[in-house]
Amino acid sequence: MEFVKSRRELREAFDPTHEVAIKKQLPFIDPHSKRFIEHSPFVFIGSQDCDGNGDVSPKGDQPGFVRVVDDRTIAIPDRPGNNRLDTWENVVENPAVGLLFLIPGMNETLRINGEARLTLDQALCEEMHVNNRPAMAVLVVKVHQVYLHCAKAFIRSNLWKPETWAERSEMPTLGEMLKDQAKLSETAKEYDGILDEAYRTTLW
Repeated sequence: MEFVKSRRELREAFDPTHEVAIKKQLPFIDPHSKRFIEHSPFVFIGSQDCDGNGDVSPKGDQPGFVRVVDDRTIAIPDRPGNNRLDTWENVVENPAVGLLFLIPGMNETLRINGEARLTLDQALCEEMHVNNRPAMAVLVVKVHQVYLHCAKAFIRSNLWKPETWAERSEMPTLGEMLKDQAKLSETAKEYDGILDEAYRTTLW
């Protein structure tokens, strides 16, 4: 198997980029992008450490949880999690991030590339609270590129069509998977119970 070795080789294998795909990229958040962010309950954050090791982390909350500070700045609150801190450690070393916003039922997505910094500012964390519980931290992203992404991937995958979804029973529970992967001392059922309790009591 041979692999592509240069940008030139890559470009020669594809048709030219469509003019609209180039023109749609903006260096700021316009009203359409702002409205998209305000309706989105879910964003993926792509990051890399200083050695180029990549990571993608999902962040979800109530629609509008990501705040548009101004047309070149957004703020993403952090909620209680597993404290691996992969993304946060990455941005401390390498501020470049790529974001992908989703709205359930909508096949188009919004992409933002920019420069991120993490803050533990108490006032901002308290301001971005849920149920009077402040954010653990806030990721402040300086926007470099903003563009809407077409629907082809979502149409191909039928992502939002429940009739195409696999039965959940076809996959083991997370407790069953972690029992094998992490060599848990608890039974799978016990760990599923621990997870259910955490989901009920420590989302925020």
